[in-house]
Amino acid sequence: MKKKEKLNPKKQWLKFIVVLVLYLLFLYWVKSWWGLLVVPFIYDVYISKKIKWQWWKEEEGPVKWVMSWVDALVFALVAVYFINLFFFQNYVIPSSSLEKSLLTGDYLFVSKVSYGPRIPETPLTMPLTQHTLPVVECKSYIEWPHWDYRRVKGIGKVELNDIVVFNYPSGDTLCSSPQYQAMDFYRTCYDLGYRIYPQRPNPDSLDNETRRKFYQTIYQAGRQYIVDNPAEFGEIITRPADRRENYVKRCVGLPGQTLEIKNRIVYLDGKPNKEPENVQYTYRMKLKQGIPDDLMQELSISMEDLMSLNQLGYMPMTQHAVDVLGARKDLVENITLNTEADEWDIYPLNGNKHWTRDNYGPIWIPKKGETLKLTLDNLPVYERPIRAYEGNELEVRDGKIFINGKETNEYTFKMDYYWMQGDNRHNSADSRYWGFVPEDHIVGKPIFIWWSSDPDRHGLKGIRWHRLFRFVDSIK
Repeated sequence: MKKKEKLNPKKQWLKFIVVLVLYLLFLYWVKSWWGLLVVPFIYDVYISKKIKWQWWKEEEGPVKWVMSWVDALVFALVAVYFINLFFFQNYVIPSSSLEKSLLTGDYLFVSKVSYGPRIPETPLTMPLTQHTLPVVECKSYIEWPHWDYRRVKGIGKVELNDIVVFNYPSGDTLCSSPQYQAMDFYRTCYDLGYRIYPQRPNPDSLDNETRRKFYQTIYQAGRQYIVDNPAEFGEIITRPADRRENYVKRCVGLPGQTLEIKNRIVYLDGKPNKEPENVQYTYRMKLKQGIPDDLMQELSISMEDLMSLNQLGYMPMTQHAVDVLGARKDLVENITLNTEADEWDIYPLNGNKHWTRDNYGPIWIPKKGETLKLTLDNLPVYERPIRAYEGNELEVRDGKIFINGKETNEYTFKMDYYWMQGDNRHNSADSRYWGFVPEDHIVGKPIFIWWSSDPDRHGLKGIRWHRLFRFVDSIK
């Protein structure tokens, strides 16, 4: 090989120029000129050859064999890390929140170029892991160095009704105990606080400042309970934005729009937004006999759906499923829409707005560069973006709002925010429960389903052949 390279210096220079041009174009794209420090090493690989990059090829015995595998493994890990970081990654649908548009067991090809890849906040991480190493159950990343949020220019931006992969906004703080890691930490604190103070006043009877103090007391009581019981909850830990769990939902509200949900329909700036074709709501249903398996497959009814029906008396269904089952008088006795309210679980948890999952808002979605007038009434809605996502100190003293120590009645947002909801509207933990999704949490856009397997069926019967390589944009 060495002899051949000496005989073909022009070929080596050609390779070097091609690689160098591609590398410089990449640096221009990501706007990170620190990468120029690597250019001398690229020159050495192709031209000067002063460094023996593959010294082990001259060895004999087990050293050569072991190092050949180490070399291949390192190259594969670096390549996967680079590709996943800037171009695309795979994602599997773990839950039913987007059914029946995306199904549990769908494997997605997610493009990061569509919205522009993020420069990693935590660059030192193990490839193919999100935040935890398997088996050993420890962090898969090192928090230093930590870089500020920056996104490379993509070929587009998030559009209304796009299905989007993003990091879970409420995943910044959590309990280290495996039992509670997947739970919303803030919701857990409020739930525990309400148990400690069961004789709570009616928030409607309190003025805004007293109501705010009441919610702070409830939250702090719950958080203190977690601190005082490490055996059950573990310690309180945090995760950077790019290491939080990946979620996938549909974007139903863009920055600067005013969103309101009236009788389940999403309105934007006063106009109804088109519902997805496969949108689901839960229906109470009484069966005369079991649903045949072939009909379950036709209507994509899962064992999870049936379990909900058997245990709770209701099941999520599309309008098509309601029509089909409603016509089967031999199977179904009656079907009625489940209209239970759940206002105590609705965002913001520290503000009693009497909103529910089916009747919510109106709420203005923050837009980068736009200024909002702050009041004690709307502060609970925007406190988390101001404090947690944009890193400001916020407090209220004597009915006055202070941001970073200065009294103010307005705030100019530094990022765009989005409103995400699942198509399985009554069985989706989404923005109605934890609020806005900041732009720095956006991961990418699913392009197509490259594999789909039904968790309720095994072998060839479990493969959903009709969904393979189906483009996500065709799922409206």
